[in-house]
Amino acid sequence: MFDRILDPTGLSVRPAGVASGARRLPSLAGARVGLLDNTKQNAALLLAEIGELMTSRYGAVVTIRRTKEMFALPVDEPLLSEMKTACDVVVVGVGDCGSCSASAVADGITFEREGIPAAVICSDAFAVTARAMAEVHGDADFDFLMTPHPVAVLNPEQVAVRAGELLDVVVARVSEEGR
Repeated sequence: MFDRILDPTGLSVRPAGVASGARRLPSLAGARVGLLDNTKQNAALLLAEIGELMTSRYGAVVTIRRTKEMFALPVDEPLLSEMKTACDVVVVGVGDCGSCSASAVADGITFEREGIPAAVICSDAFAVTARAMAEVHGDADFDFLMTPHPVAVLNPEQVAVRAGELLDVVVARVSEEGR
């Protein structure tokens, strides 16, 4: 009948210490930026604001904006391939609940393992969940970015302020600038 029991946490098949650090870009001038929105409330607006700031302050170019079909599912192969072709760096967000934080971290690790520096934005209320997902994916030290919870209830002006607060850490996560 059944030949094995599946562990829903994924811990039974955890990769052993597989680091995921892609090489940081020396500069964002002319860098192609991809924005991956996970459908959470205000994620698209926050990422758009960060993309505009990366363009105006660092000379980056937002080349692709995509939205995942489901916030809790990992980035699928066609979208991963498309973003690998179109981007030098990726900004992923927003992890504003448990499953979307876990998924955002998993996506960031996937991009990093494909050689694309990724900045993953999660709200601080779900740091434990995000860290657990990094561990499940074999990269307990994966560096995701934290923002105060919640992001979903912010108005557009507050989102713009939050984007400005996150800009320097996003830039430092994907490049040598600002380090």
